[in-house]
Amino acid sequence: MTESVTQERAGYLADTHTGLPLPTEPVFASVDDERRHRKQRLAAALRLFGKYGYGEGISGHISVRDPEDPDRFWVNPFGVAFSRVKVRDLILVDGTGQVVSGRHRVNPSAFVIHSAIHRANPDATAAAHGHTPHSRALGALGRLLEPLDQESAAFYQDQVLYEEYEGPSIDIAQGEDIAARLGDKRAILLRHHGLITVGGSLDEAVHWFFTYESAAQVQLLAAAAGTPKPLGHKQALAARDGFGDRQLGWFSFQLLWDEITHEQPDLLEE
Repeated sequence: MTESVTQERAGYLADTHTGLPLPTEPVFASVDDERRHRKQRLAAALRLFGKYGYGEGISGHISVRDPEDPDRFWVNPFGVAFSRVKVRDLILVDGTGQVVSGRHRVNPSAFVIHSAIHRANPDATAAAHGHTPHSRALGALGRLLEPLDQESAAFYQDQVLYEEYEGPSIDIAQGEDIAARLGDKRAILLRHHGLITVGGSLDEAVHWFFTYESAAQVQLLAAAAGTPKPLGHKQALAARDGFGDRQLGWFSFQLLWDEITHEQPDLLEE
């Protein structure tokens, strides 16, 4: 990879919002370098979904905008397991649902949901969607995350419950409705369906997905064991200020990137 490391090696953000020595995000010498970087991160994220059991048959998809044409997005191919995806398998989809690069087909649900989200929110560089057990269980109860701990507080007042269900999301109007309800929030829990998280980078969106699913598990366990006591309003805002920091979300994914590329380097094959 030939990405520019002008900022990546320039040190760390001395005065970060969280007080942590977080590195800056990379700056690229060309759009081709940035595209390669995004595709590699996408393939890694899909492998991570596979490793952590986030697959459910043909369901689930992660997308990231193309850096040159924001009306197009890269996404995992239909019918290829998360655990098998490589960079060369990724497909580029345009605003009409046509695959303009890649040899596989697109999941109609992936087009309907992700195209609407990217179109409705210019800041949504990436979106992650999966039918994971704990998020589905929470959605079945019609509940959002409560600020029971620091991690769940990352979504305090930054999530929405979508209760309308009309079958699999293959209708353009339904995708647009989901995107409209999501707005500028970082997570939308689809009742009877699954979870979607978004971010200003692929790294951030995927980190929020992992955090939400984990926090949903904690909430279900706590409720099963007794009556959990959530953080107060001021406490939740303080926790969100740190654990909901976007730069922290981006950096947290770098640990997952290191983990999966060390274990499964074949994912980077182009």
